[in-house]
Amino acid sequence: MVNIKKYGKFVGFEKNKKKKQIILCHSYRPAAEYLSSLKFRNNGKYDRIPNYFVSKNGDILNLLPDDTFSNFFGDYNVDKNSITICIENLGWLQKKPLSNQYVNWIGDIYGEEVFHKKWRDKHIWSKYTDEQMTSLIELCKKLTKKFSINNDFIGHNTKVEGIKIFNGIVCRSNYSNNYTDLNPSFDFERLKKEIENERH
Repeated sequence: MVNIKKYGKFVGFEKNKKKKQIILCHSYRPAAEYLSSLKFRNNGKYDRIPNYFVSKNGDILNLLPDDTFSNFFGDYNVDKNSITICIENLGWLQKKPLSNQYVNWIGDIYGEEVFHKKWRDKHIWSKYTDEQMTSLIELCKKLTKKFSINNDFIGHNTKVEGIKIFNGIVCRSNYSNNYTDLNPSFDFERLKKEIENERH
């Protein structure tokens, strides 16, 4: 049973009930700061709103109806045909000078265990939680079934040619080398196994 809470009064563009992709990305900010920025950026008219947000403790927030979309990706056809799920995660980190703390690109302090792997010119990453993974898997199962999206997941975070026509689950970094989400700490194998098992 997926427990989803409605959040905010965001308004999408038009409706499209024929979705073919779920795009996974992350917030680069702690939940409170990220959600606040969606509400108040551009004088409350910010138009890059994900359909869902999954917090570190596994809470699922629904920001936009499944069958609508915003300018989240910045490409009309991609946004129209996808459902975007944003996961709370600070992304790449740097060690704060003269301390044992890590900070993200804007100075938010990350005080938990870090993940080390060189990827896209970065070396240190914040980790996704087990609670997030469990909630994300259940949400993806629900959405693939509702919209008849294929139970396929790319299963990695590198760029894929022709990704726009893929029917299934992708992450933002599959679209371009400019993106670093999902980061290398994500359990790609677990999600791929769980989603593709739904075919049987």
